[in-house]
Amino acid sequence: MCRRGQFTGPTAGVASGFAQVNLVVLRADAASEFEQFCALNPKPCPLLETTKPGRYQPSMMAPSADVRTDLPRYRVFRNGACIDRPASIEKYWQPDLVAFLIGCSFTFETALLKAGIPVRHIEEGRNVPMYRTNIACRPAGRFAGPLVVSMRPMTPQQAEQSAQITARLPRVHGAPIHVGDPAAIGVAAIDRPDYGDAVTIRDGEAPVFWACGVTPMEAIIRAKPDIAITHEPGHMLVTDVRDESLFEKPI
Repeated sequence: MCRRGQFTGPTAGVASGFAQVNLVVLRADAASEFEQFCALNPKPCPLLETTKPGRYQPSMMAPSADVRTDLPRYRVFRNGACIDRPASIEKYWQPDLVAFLIGCSFTFETALLKAGIPVRHIEEGRNVPMYRTNIACRPAGRFAGPLVVSMRPMTPQQAEQSAQITARLPRVHGAPIHVGDPAAIGVAAIDRPDYGDAVTIRDGEAPVFWACGVTPMEAIIRAKPDIAITHEPGHMLVTDVRDESLFEKPI
């Protein structure tokens, strides 16, 4: 549907049971530095697959997919500035481009829902709210910047249960990095996310924050490569991999 232009919205709650991934596309000469950035920052950047230069079909996560057309929407950057938000990146594709597939928190939402834990942005038909924090990522070469987080409001009991569930999924961001006061991680206005949509926080609930795969976008803005492509925040690649295959035992 994405390839035919029939689906262009956020992918939260879509194709329940199948893993979703964030996308970063860079030139091959930046690949090793970016892979090091992911290795140094595994919570926001759990790297699941890297393609060969010029190859736009992932071999492990979604062998029949085309990363140029199969996301609902993309962001294209030149020298750190977003120049386009297209539904296809075919016209930007070059033989030296490398695609990185990074774990996404939408993947663990199926497990939360199965456990009876509500996911507010799905309930309200919105994109997940995402925020820049005052937590700095560990730099690698030209790549550096703040940690970005996604937020889901929950009661204390739901937050504790969610932490136990998501701790078993380190390849899709793992357990939350913070629960409670947004200001403690540099989020000044919980009702004005930097990416995505605001959601309702009800009485008795607290914001629960997970590391987010939009973090590389902030690093790209600062690194200013001549060409870089990411997913539009909240608009992921839905893979052929089942959620449960990514579960690991708690460390």
